[in-house]
Amino acid sequence: MRTAPRRRTESRDHVTARGRQHGCAHVRARGVPGAPGPAPLIPPRSASPDRQPCMEPRQSWAALAAGGVAGVFVDLILFPLDTVKTRLQSPQGFRKAGGFRGIYAGVPSTAIGSFPNAAAFFITYENVKSVLPHGSSSYLSPVTHMVAASLGEVVACLIRVPSEVVKQRAQVSPSSSTLQILSQTLYHEGIQGLYRGYKSTVLREIPFSLVQFPLWESLKDLWSWKQGHVVDSWQSAVCGAFAGGFAAAVTTPLDVAKTRIMLAKAGSSNARGNVLAALGDIWRTQGLSGLFAGVVPRMAAISLGGFIFLGTYEKTRQLLL
Repeated sequence: MRTAPRRRTESRDHVTARGRQHGCAHVRARGVPGAPGPAPLIPPRSASPDRQPCMEPRQSWAALAAGGVAGVFVDLILFPLDTVKTRLQSPQGFRKAGGFRGIYAGVPSTAIGSFPNAAAFFITYENVKSVLPHGSSSYLSPVTHMVAASLGEVVACLIRVPSEVVKQRAQVSPSSSTLQILSQTLYHEGIQGLYRGYKSTVLREIPFSLVQFPLWESLKDLWSWKQGHVVDSWQSAVCGAFAGGFAAAVTTPLDVAKTRIMLAKAGSSNARGNVLAALGDIWRTQGLSGLFAGVVPRMAAISLGGFIFLGTYEKTRQLLL
């Protein structure tokens, strides 16, 4: 899932967010060595102590462009791992779905969809976060980030799901081109076929964020407190990799259900998009191993992807501002 890097200010205070808060920031005081824990949040110097200042247009465009570039970069690099995961989760099994053949099948769909998908998430996330209250409570900030991330996922999935449907169907049918898969889907199912699995995708992404955010923020706070100063970008990336990997593991059953729904034949029970029914069917036919099919490549892709994404996002945004 996406994460953005944490930033240092000139006063050596640091910003809390889903990594770096771009522009609209509230400030957390530096932890003091020997203190019992991270220092409490203090509100920004603004007219309203409970609300962040709105993002400037330049910052919004920087977040959009940096998120889009980083999304494309990571998705293309880690595409083979995603293909292996999808084939492990497919109902026909890894070998029949193509094994290690045609490992880049479906990559055009990802290449086209990655930039607008990541950009839509970040522009929604940052702007929603800028209008939500933060207050002075250390408990309110993670809630703000999670609400903003959840809304960001809802918007981003409007772009991601059609791309994901075509990509996953191409991944398990390596003999068919991406264009053929798209044409067949539109011919047999119409536009609604491209949005098969929208609900299951959102239901996967939101729990992922709810697990990832508190863990990621806690790891960064703990590391900052232990060393007596704010974490560096690479340390934030390491924390993000661990948090993302753990969140990926615990939400794998939802990912498997999403894959089965997207790959289901028109008219089948899974094609109706019922996540609980899909999970129940997987449990009855394959048990626990079926629910966690592809967990290793999924964890590897998200952990490594988060680490790479942080560096790419940080560098791109620095170049734009």
